[in-house]
Amino acid sequence: MSPVFRKMSQIAAGLTQVIGRGGRWLIVINADPDALAAAMALRRIMAHRAAEVGIAHVNEVKRPDNLAMMRFLRIPAVPFSPKLCEAYDHFAMVDSQPHHHPDFTGRHYSIVIDHHPVLPAHPCQAEYADIRPDYGATSTMMAEYLRGLHIRPGKLLATALVYGIKADTQSFERHFLEADVRAFSALTKHADMTLVRKIISSEYHRRWLKFFSKAFRKMRFVGARGLFVYMDTLESPDLLVMLADFFTRVHGLSWNMLAAVVKGTVVVVFRGDGIGRNMGHMAAKLFGDIGSAGGHRGAARAEIELAKLGGKPVEEWLYKRLTGHKLPSKEQCPVEFPAAPQSERTARAAAGQEKSALVT
Repeated sequence: MSPVFRKMSQIAAGLTQVIGRGGRWLIVINADPDALAAAMALRRIMAHRAAEVGIAHVNEVKRPDNLAMMRFLRIPAVPFSPKLCEAYDHFAMVDSQPHHHPDFTGRHYSIVIDHHPVLPAHPCQAEYADIRPDYGATSTMMAEYLRGLHIRPGKLLATALVYGIKADTQSFERHFLEADVRAFSALTKHADMTLVRKIISSEYHRRWLKFFSKAFRKMRFVGARGLFVYMDTLESPDLLVMLADFFTRVHGLSWNMLAAVVKGTVVVVFRGDGIGRNMGHMAAKLFGDIGSAGGHRGAARAEIELAKLGGKPVEEWLYKRLTGHKLPSKEQCPVEFPAAPQSERTARAAAGQEKSALVT
């Protein structure tokens, strides 16, 4: 047995010891592809050990790809409620930590498995905590647990884990380790890649197109490569995630910050290219003193209770926090970046190329 596989087996044994026998477990998540896949894997591990295993999501699932994933892969996740908790005597969490969402509080979690950074102000108190911030996805960690326990994932579980890794590493464009690549490669042998493509193709609702139009009207560039957009009031933070992911594909932008008020909470979503600014550090620095904030180098999030702003205009308050300056008018914040200055020699060369193209 290789040292790596021996280590995985030892870690997996520690997990099963905490699971025990005959318990009623509820796996609580903030549903996204990685969380859904990881919950599905933990449920599989618990299947022959626990009396009952449920999966509950604290967020409202509205993104088409998440809904398609739950439908095609038959993930039995239900909305979370305090009343639901009464039917369970043990709680587990994957792809999150108890301080990440207000609805996570109020109960003790025996198991926490995550790949987000640990904040010193919020140490994890679970009996079994496995937190690896260097991993690209929690789905990779769960794939290692399955291997350590000699559990071969079925087609639907393997497909979920493949999509979870693909989504959280943004097809290996965000931070990832060799472990993520190994897990992805091994899982594709058992996964249905046609289902993966179906889930990916279910990315946008037609009714969401109006939000792109609004974002284009309200965007403000910050510095040479940053973008800030305040979307007023939205029904779901998933819309911010969708828009922030879209803007990462724009040439010339290296980071963006999108925000909106969602049900009395100011939600701020950060996305970066993984090369320049660290989005997790940026979120914590800007909003860690007033709300929950943090994440990875390429993706982060902050949530602040609207009441904490004391009636201040949200867009102005956010912009001042971000830049240290007063919110400019749209006329002072052009839609196009100023052209980079050219030397006289570069300008002559460009003019010559343009003339040659016209002659051709």
